[in-house]
Amino acid sequence: MIKKIVLLFTILVLASCSSSKPAVATTKKTTVQKPRVATTKKPTYSKPAVKNYPSTNNTTEVIQSTSKTVVTSDLINNYILQFKDIAMGNMKTYGIPASIILAQGILESGAGKGDLALEANNHFGIKCHKDWLGESVRHDDDSAQECFRKYPEAAESYRDHALFLVGKNRYATLFTYEKDDYKSWAKGLRAAGYATDPNYPDKLISYIERYNLHQYDCQVTGKNYTPISKTTASPTKNTTPVKSSNSNSNDPNLYEVQQGDTLYSISKKFNLLVEDLKQKNNLTDNAISIGQRLKVK
Repeated sequence: MIKKIVLLFTILVLASCSSSKPAVATTKKTTVQKPRVATTKKPTYSKPAVKNYPSTNNTTEVIQSTSKTVVTSDLINNYILQFKDIAMGNMKTYGIPASIILAQGILESGAGKGDLALEANNHFGIKCHKDWLGESVRHDDDSAQECFRKYPEAAESYRDHALFLVGKNRYATLFTYEKDDYKSWAKGLRAAGYATDPNYPDKLISYIERYNLHQYDCQVTGKNYTPISKTTASPTKNTTPVKSSNSNSNDPNLYEVQQGDTLYSISKKFNLLVEDLKQKNNLTDNAISIGQRLKVK
């Protein structure tokens, strides 16, 4: 009996010793994850495809005045929309047909894209003359580095064009014509010496009829306007490229005038003075025409 008690006591002691040992905690190393940073790729935006809508008869032509300018009919139409109100205002104030004003602006400035228009806001190719006190630029025309008027803005060029015609005695005959008689005005400008190009009137009339500029005359006068058929309005004579070749190549003493030629450009080509060239050909002024044959030697 005593043995059983001792055995039981021994078991209890051993059990209490094993339970008093500190428990060793085995913790698994935890991995601390860094906060996730969202990386977004910059989206690539592609430009929307531009559709080229075909324009109605958007033809290209070369305007030759104080500089050679390549223009389209759309560009000319935009030019007209930009300056038609100024032209009609000048017609009311000074009596010059709006159609003539716009046609001259188109021709002389290359629809606003010619050298003088871009550099000097000069839309009518007006030279300095003795009475000009404003700014000026130098530009090759009938002679080298001629003096042309410079304006702070295009509207000033339009105003000065009107004052120029009104203030010069040689243009007095123009104001005897009807305000809306653009054909007489076109021919009268050439006769009064505004331009040396013999085709100048035809070019002005062509622009007036192709782009229906006469409608702005009618808006001022109050008359009814009848649009001109596009088939009857002929293009200007310088819209078809002309090959730069001398058709009379067998005679080296003669040169056939090509599109864009002036006496000055021809004189430079053959190392002549303009006055010598005029004397050789019995010319009294600087007017020459395409196809004309000039003595150059």
